[in-house]
Amino acid sequence: MFSGSIVALITPFRDGKVDDKAFQSLVDWQIKSGSHGVVPAGTTGESATLSPAEHRRVIDLCVEAAGGRVPVIAGAGSNATAEAIEFTRHAQKAGANAVLLVTPYYNKPTQEGLYQHFKAIHDSADIPIIIYNIPGRCVVDMTVATMGRLARLPNIVGVKDATADLVRPLRTRIEIGPEFCQLSGEDATVVAFLAQGGHGCISVTANIAPRDCADLHNAWQAGDMAVVTRLRDKLLPLHQAMFAESNPAPVKFGASLLGLCRDELRLPLVPVTETTRDLVRTTMTAAGLLT
Repeated sequence: MFSGSIVALITPFRDGKVDDKAFQSLVDWQIKSGSHGVVPAGTTGESATLSPAEHRRVIDLCVEAAGGRVPVIAGAGSNATAEAIEFTRHAQKAGANAVLLVTPYYNKPTQEGLYQHFKAIHDSADIPIIIYNIPGRCVVDMTVATMGRLARLPNIVGVKDATADLVRPLRTRIEIGPEFCQLSGEDATVVAFLAQGGHGCISVTANIAPRDCADLHNAWQAGDMAVVTRLRDKLLPLHQAMFAESNPAPVKFGASLLGLCRDELRLPLVPVTETTRDLVRTTMTAAGLLT
């Protein structure tokens, strides 16, 4: 259902507020640059520090700017099931094509708790759901067995897998089947993830290098491994630079160098250090993104 290079959008700010114009311009640029889908209000979009009203506004702006050209997978997760239900219902009403629901963070639910959380959201709305499994941020790790149990529900269609476990997509494919959509949440592992049964990547790096990220997936679909290999190697330094400090601080600085937004984050995130700035500039220049 969803495949290719899907960008985990940053949320531009201006003087502490969401910069609507910059955000919609970013969405349009991403689509024109070849991205196969967009994810507003995810981790990279600083969803943790968006107010509920801002969260909903970002989804509305994204759906409007996308204009049906590519799928919009709206971030709708929360560690409170009731709030995740509210965000999911809003995303459906706004016209999003799917929602991305992160595993509940801080609460540390059991596998049964994870199942009941996602089932409650599933039963509250009629929109495709992609589970976001990122134990490094959320502490909990959804097992393949729990994922398989949830996949029996008709609207739970896939996973964003940020475990960096490259056996996981193969196990998931065997357990659940090839139609279950598997999207990598780790840019640097994308080619290996695809080879193990994945369908695409929800990418941080695509914020600043959408064309190269999309071209890599296009080449994979076409079976052109020479292009895949060239772009994989070209993009690796960028992937590493984007995580030199906490995401999305490095990628937001990179986007500011391209004139896409201000280098403005919300506390407790702060702008990257001068050392990281130099690294981001250097890698973007080497990749041909800056002159």
